[in-house]
Amino acid sequence: MRVLLVEDDPGLGSGLQQALKAEGYTVDWLTDGLQALQALETDYFDLVVLDLGLPRLDGLSVLRQIRAQGKDIPVLILTARDAVQDRINGLDSGADDYLVKPFDMTELKARIRALQRRSSGRTQPTINLRDIEINPASQQVLYNGNIITLTRREYTLLYEMMSQPSHVFTRDRLQQLLYGWDEDVESNAMEVHIHHLRKKLFPKLIRTLRGIGYVIDKTEA
Repeated sequence: MRVLLVEDDPGLGSGLQQALKAEGYTVDWLTDGLQALQALETDYFDLVVLDLGLPRLDGLSVLRQIRAQGKDIPVLILTARDAVQDRINGLDSGADDYLVKPFDMTELKARIRALQRRSSGRTQPTINLRDIEINPASQQVLYNGNIITLTRREYTLLYEMMSQPSHVFTRDRLQQLLYGWDEDVESNAMEVHIHHLRKKLFPKLIRTLRGIGYVIDKTEA
């Protein structure tokens, strides 16, 4: 999952970015509302974590413009405003969830996982496909009951593709998922990650569609 974090507090923003990266997310961090809208116009994100008290354009205005443009991207609001009416305004403006500062980081991560399940149409906390089981809460991957050790990017790649079996991912789309703005990307990085997953799991897990992209089939093709 690629997350757009919009938070103007330097300490909180840096802490959130590092904590979410440690969970396997690709996180790009911005500090004002206008930057956020511009980023959503030019880049693909799976989730927005949005503070309300932002400079130049407040979070509620950002949220309303996102929904007015027809974007259905999940948005989780972070705010110090704990009045009931503030929460109602955020939810009625199109927020998918709402967390009041200060909050526990484990709760934020759990809420993000819930939004992931909802956006992919899943109800179960684990993903099970072709003898592979992923537990997002623990980031544990099992194959035929055996624990498989993956790097952060290998895990992210496997999670995204198994969340949408039979969906064809282009190379550029997968690269966007795995690398943020501040990260260098080797020209063959995607091929290397896919090679490692095939080696650690099984060769026919990820199917290459030449000139198009990659896909994990629900059953062996």
